[in-house]
Amino acid sequence: MRFDLPANLSKIHEFQFSIRWGDMDILGHVNNATYFSYLETARMSWFLEIGCIPEPDGSGPVMINAFCNFIKELTYPCDVVAHQYLGAIGRSSFDIYATLESADDPGVICATGGSRIVWSDRQLRKATPLPVFLRDTLEKSKIQPANITGA
Repeated sequence: MRFDLPANLSKIHEFQFSIRWGDMDILGHVNNATYFSYLETARMSWFLEIGCIPEPDGSGPVMINAFCNFIKELTYPCDVVAHQYLGAIGRSSFDIYATLESADDPGVICATGGSRIVWSDRQLRKATPLPVFLRDTLEKSKIQPANITGA
């Protein structure tokens, strides 16, 4: 099963990091579960950049689903570039997508992934409308269409 990235995405963030030796599995490439950590790290980098900081006793973003397509192996040593994209924006949620590629091989996508983020009231344990600051940030980001090739 493969989940394709939608066509109407806007680029919102780029994040680079290094593969650690411990990220690899016995087959000599990055362990599949680690890709989800990479996507999470890139997503949190963007959240911090835009001031979307989770508040344990208040409200904040909650990921309600995630997927990852493994296209080409990543191996140590390597720097990885995560390109992040914004998809649909709803009343209380938005979709984030990403591509992962080796910094040594720009434009060659090794993995694609995505998740739906819901803004949640922690005490009520329910979805709540996106805060104005976040909705404004997301809407402004939608003006920058992305051209993703190789996904």
